[in-house]
Amino acid sequence: MYLVCFLAMVAVVTLTGCASKPERIWADQVVVWKSKRKMALIRDGKVMHEYRIALGERPWGHKRQEGDERTPEGDYILDWRNPNSRFYKSIHISYPNPRDIRFARAMGRDPGGMIMIHGQPDHARSPRFRERYLSRDWTNGCIAVRNPEMDEIWRLVRYGTPIRILP
Repeated sequence: MYLVCFLAMVAVVTLTGCASKPERIWADQVVVWKSKRKMALIRDGKVMHEYRIALGERPWGHKRQEGDERTPEGDYILDWRNPNSRFYKSIHISYPNPRDIRFARAMGRDPGGMIMIHGQPDHARSPRFRERYLSRDWTNGCIAVRNPEMDEIWRLVRYGTPIRILP
């Protein structure tokens, strides 16, 4: 009897591979569709997760300068994180890129920066109040999601992940 139980346990361990850790599944790209107010985490060309987003208060067009309240458009990198953000958690988008800087300087402007994917404001405590933040565009050019969604994005996106922001 004991021998049968022992052999069954050995077979389970061998077949299930419990000695190895499961591989973490990471997104290999993030895509934002500003006009649809949607953001997706992509893995191998397939949507892993999709989120409703809020953008800058004047979201149409590409970000041109500091304070224009626009969300940039183009290809960037998610390059660092802030776990202690004023907006729950935040992941930095590598705006401005060299082209953005050249354009702003040619116009005699500062391109701005600190464009993030982030959660809702820390001061928004009640669920009803937080929901109001996703029913309108309210950021200064960032991309905002619900706090539980930010936790999910935080887990699934690594440093260096490309982000494509489309009109």
